[in-house]
Amino acid sequence: MKERFTKELVLATLDLDKKMRIEVYVLDYTTSGVLSMKCKDRRWRLVTFFSKSLNETKRNYKIHNKEILVVIRELEN
Repeated sequence: MKERFTKELVLATLDLDKKMRIEVYVLDYTTSGVLSMKCKDRRWRLVTFFSKSLNETKRNYKIHNKEILVVIRELEN
């Protein structure tokens, strides 16, 4: 495992000229997001990842509002 992490490209440096996608994950008490970028080898590479728990107020948000919250947080990240 150590060799794989040190030999293979795991994280990519953000390049605004390349295609990007945001994946969001929403649970009752937590949200997370992944920003990936399509690289020259046509593979999607991780640029950033975050996970954050929801406070009492945000736990009551409707699912689509939680998803938008994750997109906003990921873009801020």
